[in-house]
Amino acid sequence: MANYNPLHFQQLTETKSSPICSLSGAVLSGLDLLGADLRYGTLEGADLSGSNLADAKLTTANLGRAKLSEARLAGADLYGANLEEADLRGADLRGADLRRSKLAQADLRGADL
Repeated sequence: MANYNPLHFQQLTETKSSPICSLSGAVLSGLDLLGADLRYGTLEGADLSGSNLADAKLTTANLGRAKLSEARLAGADLYGANLEEADLRGADLRGADLRRSKLAQADLRGADL
């Protein structure tokens, strides 16, 4: 996918902060991104399955078609995030802020809300 910037990946893994990142299509599965700052980021189609994104800042992030199955998103700030067509099967969304998030055609089967 377009918009993948390897420097943003390096910054994210080293500092857990990469606001306004371009990581579309990136494979980030299983990473510990507890409290990561990904505000306004582009993660469309990224694979974040099984990742720990608890308390992450994902305000208005584009996570359309992202793979978030079994991801831990408890307490995450997803205000205004695009989660259209995202795979959230089995995800932990307890306490997550989903206000104004776009969830059209998102798969929430087995998700803990």
